[in-house]
Amino acid sequence: MLDLLLPQRCLGCSRPGAQLCGGCREALTRLRAPLCARCGAPTAWPVARCRECAGRRLAFASARAAVAYEGTARRLAASWKERGLRRLAALAAELVVETVPCPVAAAVAFVPPDRDRSRKRGHDPPAQLARELGERWELPVVAALSRARPLARQRGLGLAERRRNVAGAFLPRRPVPARVVLVDDVYTTGSTAAAAASALRRGGAKRVEVVTFARAIRYPQR
Repeated sequence: MLDLLLPQRCLGCSRPGAQLCGGCREALTRLRAPLCARCGAPTAWPVARCRECAGRRLAFASARAAVAYEGTARRLAASWKERGLRRLAALAAELVVETVPCPVAAAVAFVPPDRDRSRKRGHDPPAQLARELGERWELPVVAALSRARPLARQRGLGLAERRRNVAGAFLPRRPVPARVVLVDDVYTTGSTAAAAASALRRGGAKRVEVVTFARAIRYPQR
């Protein structure tokens, strides 16, 4: 009945039909090799560390994402996070599973929500994505982290400001398995992922692998 009253349209091209039509799905920029082995940034050839993460202390062993955070992927993420389109969590998980190999891990954790923003949205995208991935990868999902304090929004902050904003922002809630997948919706600079991974390490994790739906790409200046 709802589809009759409010026909569903593709979030990429606005044509009536699925939330993401076949053409727009194929047009997404999938992040496949060659990639930086540590942070998952696209590279001209395989490297252990790229210019983006070289010299940084990162608590996670690797980070991988399904798609580049641009165009249709950016609109999908905004609709999912801000418009409350919860069914997009399953679509995001499908894209991740199609693109990112299942990590060798004992459990899936997720970046914990900001209570105020989660209350306003009525849902929590990272936790939703973690549950969808846990089901597909047949891994248990654990609420392993909590927020130590409220955070200012990361949007609009520079890299150094983002690092300061999230430093010490997360706490382990319980003992963490030795190998764990940390899930978030979007990887921007890696500051949030690194801070959350550091808390997981304090909770007992020996290896943390970050998986996100999308990743911001810094194209070289011409």
